[in-house]
Amino acid sequence: MLEPAAKTSTNPSISQSAKHILSHKSRNKNHKKIAGVSLVATLGVVLSACSSSTSSSGTTTSKAPAHLPPLVMESSQESSVTQTFNPFQSNSASTTLGMNSLIYEPLLQFNPANTSTIYDWLATGYKWGTGGKSITFTIRSGVKWNNGTPFSAADVAYTYKLLESNATLNTSGLPLTGVTQSGNTVTLDFSSPQYDNLQAIASVYIVPKSVWSKVSNPTTYTDAVPVGTGPFVFSNYNSSGITLKANPHYWQVNHVPEVVFPTYASSSAAEDALLNGTATWEGNFIPGIQKTFRATSKYHLTYFAPVNTNAFFPNLNKFPTNQLAVREAISLGINRTLIGKIGESGLEAPVTNAGGLTLPAFSQYLTPAAKKLTENVTPNIAAARKVLENAGWHLQNGFFYNAQGKELTLQISDPSNYSDYYSDDGLAVKELRTVGFNAIRVGNSDNAWYADIADGGFELTQHWSLTSINPYNLYDNWLGSNISSSAGNFERLNSPQVDTMLANVAAQSTVAGEAKALVPLEQYVATNYPIIPTVYGAAFMEANSTNYTNWPSPTNRYESGSPNAPTNEVVILHLQPRS
Repeated sequence: MLEPAAKTSTNPSISQSAKHILSHKSRNKNHKKIAGVSLVATLGVVLSACSSSTSSSGTTTSKAPAHLPPLVMESSQESSVTQTFNPFQSNSASTTLGMNSLIYEPLLQFNPANTSTIYDWLATGYKWGTGGKSITFTIRSGVKWNNGTPFSAADVAYTYKLLESNATLNTSGLPLTGVTQSGNTVTLDFSSPQYDNLQAIASVYIVPKSVWSKVSNPTTYTDAVPVGTGPFVFSNYNSSGITLKANPHYWQVNHVPEVVFPTYASSSAAEDALLNGTATWEGNFIPGIQKTFRATSKYHLTYFAPVNTNAFFPNLNKFPTNQLAVREAISLGINRTLIGKIGESGLEAPVTNAGGLTLPAFSQYLTPAAKKLTENVTPNIAAARKVLENAGWHLQNGFFYNAQGKELTLQISDPSNYSDYYSDDGLAVKELRTVGFNAIRVGNSDNAWYADIADGGFELTQHWSLTSINPYNLYDNWLGSNISSSAGNFERLNSPQVDTMLANVAAQSTVAGEAKALVPLEQYVATNYPIIPTVYGAAFMEANSTNYTNWPSPTNRYESGSPNAPTNEVVILHLQPRS
């Protein structure tokens, strides 16, 4: 059995909060510096009787028993998909279906359900350089690509150099200035301190140099038969979905022989598959789920880990949501309590802090100054109207008009098959029409909605925040001008002032320092409304444990239960056959 890997760092808070745990190692699409523990070591504790061998390099290989049934999972309701597996494309099938981490893997894995835990993955350790402007990863040996060829530090270095030279692939906006390989270590250099950006840095999917170096354009590469280090390989594609089979060269124990990602034309089709036992694992909002699913069988499981902050995203480049008064009136006019109680069936609590900090997950970062930023959880219609009137809007026949006679119209759009968001939007429309907005709800298809987010065709849309283990990643993904509009910053904020605030947060080496540095960002969100927080989002999980056990739960928080990547890989590798 491997021992938990030790972390070394010049960041004091990493060392001080180091936690070695001997247990198994977001919302549908939905999605403290710490020391990690190798999942290989973890599995060695619990699954040693099932392991076929442990190599001298410290990696364990195992073939999934073929007699076990496949895992049928749904992390996104897609009516059709293509045979595309480029992990850097937001619209590839592997991304939209949530299978990226089952094929490709990152250096580290993170646990948003218990933010004090990080797991070693393709890296067995890391060390920050002086001032947090560089980080050196020790790369795991003994790993193979699914075509049987050796994985090495050269592949890691190549992947990060690919991001450094191609901004389109660098969707998290990592400020890379250099990548150096030395033996089994890879050092990344940055233009600014990155202590609090470990999750974005170490979550990059590593691709094989031998394949990708021959690709003429990696941004458009379809990657139809992907070569990765993950626990599964591509098996079959058809109009009904995609099937992956167990990787025979995988370096960890995997008991699941096959994973099937079916396409569902609607949320009701996905729900029916769950209720009739066709689907094993989903991550959908389903009204009355505890009664219709959980209570119908002892093998039916649900878990709703609070991991992020949902928000309305106003398009800052389109009228009328590019107007501060309009955004403030929207925030004052919506009913966060009803959104949580009715739209989200009581599974997600209304946001109470206007700064947007995810609570209670990040309560240790809530300073006295941030606590003063209280949020209205019920509408204040009079205050919303007053804000608009002070900005020059006037109420006429129930709707506001500006000085040029232009009516205050507003389209709130989301996929119609996201039943909770679609319901939330309807509640918001009702309240905002009371304020004086000529607001309407628009139900898009998944593909149309993603296209609107990517090209800025929307006015106001609801979205989950990045599921993160550190507040910096939450705010950077929301507000950073370096973030690709397909990955975050959907509102398209471009503020040097905010970027400076974010850089100050990333440079902090202690929780106390980060909490203090977050205050200007929290105040900016509370007063400028670049995003409009609504409820504290949950990672939805519905699972059928008839064939597999050891799913995440409130008492077994080794990971959130989201079937999305990358958490789904962590969960699958914990699953054990029911004896």
